[in-house]
Amino acid sequence: MVSPGLVWVAVAVVAAGAALGWFLRGRPAATARRYVANSSYLLALPSFRRRLLRRRLGAGLLVALVAATTAAAALLVGRPVDRYVEDERMASRDIVLCLDVSGSMIPFDSEVLEVFAEMVSSFQGERIALNIWNATTRVVFPLTDDYALVERELAEGAEILDIDITNPFTSAERFRALERWIAGTVSWSDANSSLIGDGLANCALSFDQADTERSRTIIMATDNQVAGVPVFSLPEAAAFADERGARIHGLYAAGIPDSFARQEYEEVVTSRGGLFHELTDAAAVEGIIADITAQQAVELQSDPKVVEVDRPDRWLGALVALVAMLVLGAWWVRP
Repeated sequence: MVSPGLVWVAVAVVAAGAALGWFLRGRPAATARRYVANSSYLLALPSFRRRLLRRRLGAGLLVALVAATTAAAALLVGRPVDRYVEDERMASRDIVLCLDVSGSMIPFDSEVLEVFAEMVSSFQGERIALNIWNATTRVVFPLTDDYALVERELAEGAEILDIDITNPFTSAERFRALERWIAGTVSWSDANSSLIGDGLANCALSFDQADTERSRTIIMATDNQVAGVPVFSLPEAAAFADERGARIHGLYAAGIPDSFARQEYEEVVTSRGGLFHELTDAAAVEGIIADITAQQAVELQSDPKVVEVDRPDRWLGALVALVAMLVLGAWWVRP
């Protein structure tokens, strides 16, 4: 309540008006009271007694309705509000989800996005971005704390990538949806594909506010199957991410086992303090979230403030209903 004093002022005004009316009620009326002879029998008539009882009950009802209407109006005058403390400090952790969408990864990418979505559901205040890459990189969404957008994009991507590209019965519309979603990641001019290092380097470039002390994390999902000549090798890209203060966590998925690719990927990630998990590892999500949470979180300095939200809806409906009842009550007890 913003102005609780006004509640009592409104009640006092109505009470004063009621007291004045009661006082004036006892003064002689302009028309003198008249007595009618031989009218005492009226009190014995059932219809008259019912009418008299109705008037008395109606008068009591009107008094109660006036009191209730006064209370509701007074509470509205006092301006009811909701108050809560808003703390604008946010954990300054930035997380870039870095997804390989090359042909060998398509069978796993839907599951990867579901894993990403599970991680996001545990975050609070972090900014999140999603980059997808093959020969080139497309930013699906940049760093943002709009979690509704993040969840919508991850769900849409997971649905589109839930496709069997080897199945001849897969509809053309499903393929067109896939092509639209991975557009910007494929270079049709040469044979380059799945440029792992370049994808990681582009993910490292997604971090903004380079001069600000922030916790930066890349969660990368790939099979580390390079097909082409990248600008950056995977170790070079990881070193570049190091320079930008980003820690790398790796999710590994491979349809065809490749011990060298897996070993290189794991060594690049773990040698820099990151976590390495198979995509099917049930502990992957929990472990990566715990690591991100444990990192130093720098908070933006701002003073908490009290926010007030007007809530007239709490009493407005009651006031309207009471006024309607008052009108109906007055009609009911009319002479």
